[in-house]
Amino acid sequence: MSKIILEFDGVEEVEDARTALDGHKWKIAMWDLDQLLRSTTKYDVSLLKHNEQASEVEYEVAEKLREEIGRILENYNLSLD
Repeated sequence: MSKIILEFDGVEEVEDARTALDGHKWKIAMWDLDQLLRSTTKYDVSLLKHNEQASEVEYEVAEKLREEIGRILENYNLSLD
């Protein structure tokens, strides 16, 4: 089994340590956002009123945002899978 050790020295690196430790939370948050947008593009559910049908504008915005999220993640060599 592999082991990864992260070391942070001093009070000034507290934010860096928190960022490293919260990486999984960021991934889950981005996945949740992607799933919200997916519900609009796949199931035609409104982003604002979850029990109503999405407007054409909502659909287009959701589609473009999902594409942009995918592009940004790819640029950082990240994946939601």
